[in-house]
Amino acid sequence: MNLENIPSKEIMPGYHGKMVHSQSMTWVFWNVEEHAEVPEHHHVHEQIMHVVEGSFEFTLGGETKIYGPGDVVIIPSNIPHGGKALTACRLMDIFSPAREEYK
Repeated sequence: MNLENIPSKEIMPGYHGKMVHSQSMTWVFWNVEEHAEVPEHHHVHEQIMHVVEGSFEFTLGGETKIYGPGDVVIIPSNIPHGGKALTACRLMDIFSPAREEYK
């Protein structure tokens, strides 16, 4: 498959993702609009977030940091987290198990 051929889905306002699913994980390539926010939430999935481009403010377990290109954040299962794009961003998220609601 090629990312160019995967349709983008707006999962929440300002978060446009191309999803790749295997049996046990989901890999999402996000284009995030400046100032778009994801409210604090938690889920059973383990998650790894990688900032490819831009500046992203992210709160994990009550601690807020600003992340930029090359930064990677490991988000354990059921830990509250949320964030805001300080600039337009490109992010990658990996989830395990697969995010069925993203299919």
